[in-house]
Amino acid sequence: MHSQLFAIIDVETTGGGIAGNRITEICIALLKNGEVVDKYTTLVNPERDIPQHITALTGIDNEMVADAPRFIEVAERIESFTKDTIFVAHNVSFDYNVIRGEFRLLGQHYNRKKLCTVRLSRKLIPGLLSYSLGRLCSSINIPHLNQHRAEGDVDATVILFQRLLSLDEDLSVINTFLNPLSKQATLPPHLPAEQIEELPEEAGIYLFKNQKHKVIYAGKAKNIKKRVLSHFYDKKTKEYHLGQETHFIDYELTGNELLALLVESEHIRKHYPKYNRAQKWPATTYQIISYENQRGVIQLALGKTKVLHDSVSTFYNRTEATEKLEEICEIFKLCPRFCALQSSSEKCSHYRIKNCEGICEETETVEEYNLKVQAAIQSLKENNLSFAIQGKGRTEGEIAFALVVDGQYRGFGFFDRSDSICTIEDYEPFMKLQQASYHTHAIIRSHLKKNGERNLVYFEKPLQLANHRINTMKKSALTDSKEDVFAHWGETL
Repeated sequence: MHSQLFAIIDVETTGGGIAGNRITEICIALLKNGEVVDKYTTLVNPERDIPQHITALTGIDNEMVADAPRFIEVAERIESFTKDTIFVAHNVSFDYNVIRGEFRLLGQHYNRKKLCTVRLSRKLIPGLLSYSLGRLCSSINIPHLNQHRAEGDVDATVILFQRLLSLDEDLSVINTFLNPLSKQATLPPHLPAEQIEELPEEAGIYLFKNQKHKVIYAGKAKNIKKRVLSHFYDKKTKEYHLGQETHFIDYELTGNELLALLVESEHIRKHYPKYNRAQKWPATTYQIISYENQRGVIQLALGKTKVLHDSVSTFYNRTEATEKLEEICEIFKLCPRFCALQSSSEKCSHYRIKNCEGICEETETVEEYNLKVQAAIQSLKENNLSFAIQGKGRTEGEIAFALVVDGQYRGFGFFDRSDSICTIEDYEPFMKLQQASYHTHAIIRSHLKKNGERNLVYFEKPLQLANHRINTMKKSALTDSKEDVFAHWGETL
């Protein structure tokens, strides 16, 4: 192995995503038996403008590369110079993928075994605060002249790699990193392999965190370890940048996919991770609300909000909410004007609802009308079922649950199979409260649509109507059966 040829490489580029990153300068030093035996360096015309912020960092501007060779003119030299070598770089995925991308533009395939000096340094020189090339060189007294230029960075990386070779005399660590089964070169440079090894192959959520422990991505999976690794094998620009920023991975077991979805949604709402797209924007909800006007009349109205508040009832599209408002207005003989179904302040004149009993003309007393409104409100509340969705827990003897109370998701938890759980109150000591949202509602609706009433536990509520004047027929016309409400949850997905 000591006679193995290593190519220590650094490239400077135009910046941007991997797909659009073009080389402006490249330096390659060949190392054999621990000594530099050859070096090649050149500016490269990227055939596009170099952004000002890149010039400010590297000092390479458009004028410097105007007469430099294009990559197509140096490709053969790079190919032959690195033939039979192991590709070594500080944060190897960046340099390697940029060079592969240049060859791909020429219709050629470039493939080398590779080593990352960031990952090797973390393994062989543990405990440093930073493993960026500049700070690493400063920490272990390596001269690093002409930073952010290809040759200056290569010269510093050569000395670093020589130090690493001296710390790994039998090359056991390097051989492990070169083993294709270890996937070491594929992992993000700042993420210790031990964190990957410790990930469970079970259902739950995982959190990618940056150097400051800020959550930058939240995901869910049936198999956490397999899903996390899939991010690092993905060659898309977004996944690459995600890997570059990831320093830590946390996870939380949920036992089943439903809870994984709900917990993932909560983390996205709470942390607003940089690399999550779905669920970041709160969806609009529509709520039937009640309030008392100056006459003391209880009015109903449709409220539009992106945050769930306490209300008479909540809906997830405007048509559904309006239809329900019209339905209770008709059944309980309420006034369309005082149910926000008519904008004018004159006598009600709704196109369909004609059974107002005169509150808008003051021929019906406020007290009588309010009793009907209270009965309508009570009926709507009773229409919201309470139930628990039970499922597989994190261990053999555990049951997981998601709790819905009065039609709203309240939280999740776990209890032992030996626990006696019968009422809503029994669940509360085991429950972690969560915030309901459009997304949690959609997750539960989807689950019900897919799985039916399997593993559902309903909680009965006593029928309490405030208005003794509403007869049983009218009450039953509004208050759906369990089957009707269940169908509603499933069909409105």
